[in-house]
Amino acid sequence: MREPGRAGDVAVRRARRRIIWTTGALITLLITVVGGVAYAVMTHAQDDQVRREVRYGAAHGDLSRPPGCMWLYGPGATTLPNAPAGFPLRADLDRVRLTRAPVERTVRRADTAYLVRTQVRDDGDVVQAVFDLRFQLADRSHLWFALSVAEVVGLAAAAVTGTVLGRRAVAPLAEALARQRRFVADASHELRTPITRVHTRAQVLARRAAAEGLPSAHREGLALLVASLGRLGEVLDDLLSSATLTAGQTWRAMRRRVDLVALARSAVADEAERVRERGLTVRVDGPPHPLWVDGVASALRRAVGELLANAIAHTPPGGRIEVALSRSGTTVVLVVTDTGAGFDAGEAERLFRRFHRGGGGRYGLGLALLREVVTSHGGTVVAAGRPGRGARFTLRLPQSAPSPPAVANRAVRAWCGRRVPVPLSGRPRPAAGPGRPGRSRR
Repeated sequence: MREPGRAGDVAVRRARRRIIWTTGALITLLITVVGGVAYAVMTHAQDDQVRREVRYGAAHGDLSRPPGCMWLYGPGATTLPNAPAGFPLRADLDRVRLTRAPVERTVRRADTAYLVRTQVRDDGDVVQAVFDLRFQLADRSHLWFALSVAEVVGLAAAAVTGTVLGRRAVAPLAEALARQRRFVADASHELRTPITRVHTRAQVLARRAAAEGLPSAHREGLALLVASLGRLGEVLDDLLSSATLTAGQTWRAMRRRVDLVALARSAVADEAERVRERGLTVRVDGPPHPLWVDGVASALRRAVGELLANAIAHTPPGGRIEVALSRSGTTVVLVVTDTGAGFDAGEAERLFRRFHRGGGGRYGLGLALLREVVTSHGGTVVAAGRPGRGARFTLRLPQSAPSPPAVANRAVRAWCGRRVPVPLSGRPRPAAGPGRPGRSRR
């Protein structure tokens, strides 16, 4: 499933292609219909003319001086030097002598065809007229060639016309999508700073209320305010990330080789505090060697972090989370499995919709953005689960050839900004608390 933004680009391209194909199909159909009618009219007229000439020649033609393209065979007739081989047809002559009924048929010889009519004349003689159809067949071949040329020219004209019409017809839609993205990006960017300031101020007030021993109702209200502001900040970050992701060009320029094994281990390490607070067990099962993919380190770090945060938020205390990495052909596979509440099978695809309300009544952009990130990297992500049996998210990305370690480490450290024992990408995800509540998939 493609999400809004990227799906909008796909819709624009599909609309353009649909206009081009529709225009081409209409022009092709028009040329085919006109050509078919012209061919049918011409062949019908030729057949009528040839039959009239053959019948007249067979009934009244001079055996010694037949009309052009025709040869006459009968009693006392002399075979002309240019007569085609294989004539007259003795079987037809014998049949007409026996039945006295005319016989007319088309006979093919070598590279041409002949219309042959055998009949009894008024004087009782049996005469056979042979008409050469090579010129009529040549006219039909020329007409087919002309129609083929017209078809090619028509297709070229259809492609040009469809492209022009497609651009003009879809331009307003493309412009509207571009304006929508700019608005989302600008609004998210402008709102981020004041929201952050208000969130920080609310945290200070919450700490001061706890220190000064204010009534519990006031402290709970401030805690809810802090959580709501934190959630609002996350939504703004997600909107800004989505607008940046759909821009496309910026993300393509930032692509580097990323070790998904190191990235997953780093993401798990960043969640260590939340894991300890909830009493969970997290196990990373991956090969000792790197698994390289081409992509944006920060975006992939966010995707893996979202899967982990999602699993942590929905796994009860004492539960277990497993992160398994492997290679399948030319694909790198990352699977995150938890022992949490799970979800209905019918919810698997809807989890990736923006602002989808799940069983917990929560909504957000996290998994929708996760799919956008994975799709933009040429990969796929699917969910599977059963109520009370946990959930499993499988992420697949195309494998990349490994890059030199020094170059890879420099590229990754540029994202993380700190030294780690393995290549690290992305910024660390803050631990859950009153200021940063856990994300939810449902």
